[in-house]
Amino acid sequence: MIVCRNPFLQEDRARTREELLKATEKDLDQIERRVAAGRLLRKEKIGMAVGRVLNKYKVGKHFQIDIDEGRFSYCRKHAAIEREAALDGIYVIRTSVPAEKMTSEEAVLSYKSLSRAERAFRTLKSVDPKIRPIHHWTEERVRSHILLCMLAYYVEWHLREAWKPMLFDDEYPGAHEDDSVVRPAVRSERTRKKAQSKTRGNGRVVHSFQTLLAELATITRNTVRIPAMPESEPFYVMTTPTPLQKEALDRVGASVKSSPRRKSP
Repeated sequence: MIVCRNPFLQEDRARTREELLKATEKDLDQIERRVAAGRLLRKEKIGMAVGRVLNKYKVGKHFQIDIDEGRFSYCRKHAAIEREAALDGIYVIRTSVPAEKMTSEEAVLSYKSLSRAERAFRTLKSVDPKIRPIHHWTEERVRSHILLCMLAYYVEWHLREAWKPMLFDDEYPGAHEDDSVVRPAVRSERTRKKAQSKTRGNGRVVHSFQTLLAELATITRNTVRIPAMPESEPFYVMTTPTPLQKEALDRVGASVKSSPRRKSP
């Protein structure tokens, strides 16, 4: 078992908890003033009003509530809050791999790499291949449909890797602040410059994966038939790629070629 402490997560949880506590106290103060002014007297009504506030902010466990007929008061449970705060930013990773085969840092990095699998499933469901809805009724066809979607994502992964210099994606991922694996990953300087300027070093526009595909989708194949030569076989002509399209195709080892025109016999 590996215990990790993320100081950024610690600060975020402490800030969030304090904001929720203050928001809860603000609403509870209003109820307290209503009770003191005699506008809210019955014990059941006071309890319902307090319950709505506690259910809204979900930090009721940190308050000591005292409700009676025509009386209401509350206070923070400081000891409980301090006990919870002591665990802020701490999480535990459990692995069956022995320490001789994988260090603690490697285990944490492997755990964080699960985000790639989560991103893959999210992409399959809603972003690009859109695996759902599945309009099939037999098990064999459903399996085939999912297999095709997985193959499509496999192709997309390779395209993203090859097109990273053209996209907003980080070309040098994996760096962490202070070289600590529990701290958030940071974007490379080159990627930050791309995001700020929206251009690359050669002055060309940086694309997202979807906009780059849209650019490539303008490449068309035109089938040509010569009416004056009905005996000749048709041939096709591809549109000439733009510099951007040519670069994208070159990076994946593809090209656009027209079929040679065959001479009639």
